[in-house]
Amino acid sequence: MSSYVFMKVLESAPERYDRGIRLLSRGRINEVYEQVARAVATPGARILDIGCGTGALSIACAARGATVVGIDINAGMLEVARAKSPPPGGGGRVEWLELGAVEIEDRFGEAVFDAIVSCLMFSELAPQEQSYVLRIARSRLKPGGMLVLADEVLPSTVIGRLWHRLSRWPLALVTYVLTQTTTRPVRDLAVRVREAGFAAVKETRLWGGTFAIVAATAKEGSS
Repeated sequence: MSSYVFMKVLESAPERYDRGIRLLSRGRINEVYEQVARAVATPGARILDIGCGTGALSIACAARGATVVGIDINAGMLEVARAKSPPPGGGGRVEWLELGAVEIEDRFGEAVFDAIVSCLMFSELAPQEQSYVLRIARSRLKPGGMLVLADEVLPSTVIGRLWHRLSRWPLALVTYVLTQTTTRPVRDLAVRVREAGFAAVKETRLWGGTFAIVAATAKEGSS
């Protein structure tokens, strides 16, 4: 998903975020939200959505009956999320909190969530931050709880990585000029999840290998 480098541009105008992501993903992002929600959301499940943005993934989980806490550091994104209609039926609900990923440790106790999800957020973190957030996420999951991440990654083949870089750099340059920041594909996302102490790590590659959904479970007795 090389066009994801426009994420920061869209974040500067939250009201256009959903439309922009749908266009840039060629309409495929909604299926990602649904796929993640199907994997973790059941009636009564307590789910943490890290970097929830304008709330699409949180709402998809709540529509399946889950109780969701959606956190994001961007107040504008949360304002858009709060304005959306509640999920129809299902009995789920969402609580929106202005909170950064690195603040989870201070806000939530250990072993309180049945699942933790995140979409298009880890690529905004430095490698050290990714490792820290994964470690804290594992401690906040109940034993056997599930982690599902969806994000931009580097293709696994040399040719794929080369093409990805060549097609990506003009967009990255535009993003940096407009926002003085950029995003980067996550390197070895599944490996990082495994190194953080998760078990049964499974990676599914999409969109020519440029996007991945990584699912894993918190080991019984882990802390």
